[in-house]
Amino acid sequence: MIEKNFAVTIRDAGPMDQALLRRAVVELQECERTFQKTRLPGEQIADAYLAWIENQIGEGGALLIAEIDRRFVGFVAGWIEHSDTITETPDSNRFGYISDICVLPDYRGQRIATDLLSAIEERLGRAGITRIRICSLAANASARASYERAGFEPYEITYEKSVTHNCASE
Repeated sequence: MIEKNFAVTIRDAGPMDQALLRRAVVELQECERTFQKTRLPGEQIADAYLAWIENQIGEGGALLIAEIDRRFVGFVAGWIEHSDTITETPDSNRFGYISDICVLPDYRGQRIATDLLSAIEERLGRAGITRIRICSLAANASARASYERAGFEPYEITYEKSVTHNCASE
């Protein structure tokens, strides 16, 4: 286990954090683009995506900031989802969903993601959530390893296949 020589402070995001969050959304999107070519450029989606996150949070959700010595090092966003899946138990139909987690490149590998996941889990748990879900790109092995270290287990796996169509007349 990595030993930390620093204290991570986690707090609620506020209006003064918009520029930092935007920068992190761009960073996260650009990182995901290295794994998946269908991802749009970070600068293209950052403002709309950050507004979408803030809208989704609602009551019981949170957008949390991680800092070291008052320096922004990452964020996590999560909220409560409700579904009516007939095949699922009631506690599985109301769950916490972690939409995004980002640790800036200079701070990765120091278990800051674990701190952020723990903080959002605690926050969502206060709203009575007993299950939390998070998704990852399949090729993002370090994110998946971080989630598994934090106690997450694979729940469903989505497969994708590109389909090419020949438009020539038959």
